[in-house]
Amino acid sequence: MKIDVLRTADGAVPARLAGATALVIDVLRASTTIVTALGNGAACVMPIEHVDDARARKTALGPDAILAGERDGDPPDGFDLGNSPLEFTPARVRGRSIILTTSNGTRALVAAREAAAVGVAALVNLGAAAAWALRRDRDVVIVCSGSLGKPSLEDEVCAGLIVARLGVEAPGAVATPDAEAAQRLGLRYGKDLEGLARDASHARGLVAKGRAADVAFCLTLDTTTVVPVRGPDVDKLVAGSQ
Repeated sequence: MKIDVLRTADGAVPARLAGATALVIDVLRASTTIVTALGNGAACVMPIEHVDDARARKTALGPDAILAGERDGDPPDGFDLGNSPLEFTPARVRGRSIILTTSNGTRALVAAREAAAVGVAALVNLGAAAAWALRRDRDVVIVCSGSLGKPSLEDEVCAGLIVARLGVEAPGAVATPDAEAAQRLGLRYGKDLEGLARDASHARGLVAKGRAADVAFCLTLDTTTVVPVRGPDVDKLVAGSQ
């Protein structure tokens, strides 16, 4: 098994994904929100790259579908929900389809379509996501969403912790140099997530916007075993488990 880490969604090209299991990460906040929504009973999450396409999907599906997401951290006009995992409560999402578009995470999910299997990872489901990828018995490519084309510290830390767990469970696995670099970051911050909250620029930006509760929720390890996975419909994520 080879383990690779792509630092941003721009690296998710077919040549690096073909035949592999992909884990897509956007810790703050899309992947955490998707995990939470499906864990709270949403029927599916449909990641859409562009706002206008998301609105068109909402029109096609009708009022029972939830239109959610953000640009610059805030929900676009007319959206039902933003991108805070705390908004996706069982009362709001149980049994409903969610159309989600975000600045980075949904773009990475769309880019990862060429992989043989796609799962969503975050800190909150890190162990379950690593176990799910290991059970696929393929090379693993961990796709960090990054932030507008630049690497995000929190995504790389999450990726590095997954690399470390895969290495323990599959000691013969070969990590690429990018995976080894991510693992060093992961091991540095894995026991100091408060330090990650201080050092990650996106975390600081969310706190400045009054989203400290989101940051605290997202920067928590292994609170769920739900692993969102690509379902039979290529553009839908459904709840799986390790």
